[in-house]
Amino acid sequence: MNESAAPDDLDRRLVIATQAGLPLVPRPYDALAAQLGVSAELVKQRLGAMLDSGRIRRIGAVPNHYAIGYTANGMSVWDVDDTRIAELGEAVGQLDFVTHCYERPRALPDWPYNLFAMVHAGDRATVLARIDEIATLLGPACRARDVLFSTAILKKTGLRIGGD
Repeated sequence: MNESAAPDDLDRRLVIATQAGLPLVPRPYDALAAQLGVSAELVKQRLGAMLDSGRIRRIGAVPNHYAIGYTANGMSVWDVDDTRIAELGEAVGQLDFVTHCYERPRALPDWPYNLFAMVHAGDRATVLARIDEIATLLGPACRARDVLFSTAILKKTGLRIGGD
């Protein structure tokens, strides 16, 4: 493949080449470029364009929380005033102990929660203390909350597409 290959073809090949993760080498974009027969600069440009357009959501590390000592993992769920969810979700997402924070639709009457925030720690007591910090931050905009603790490790993968 050369530098003049159609962006859609190169983008598809990049997704296939990276869907199991970036190469674990000091210069992963160079390794991808060599594999795809293009320059590392073009790899970075196309990945950036896919991020900007929303065709891919992120490029990031996915740590094994258990392996690094975070064995208590709690998904906190919150019933937050809809008029303030964007502002408050942003604030919760900025907390250094929150790894995932996002808005989800309620499923009334059984599930009133619209804000989710994942908290990791070495023990449940610490997770619960951190959830109390979130509650303080949310203040009266929060009407209800709960926490769901992980009981098993699940393999996390994104969408997989086949090669040519």
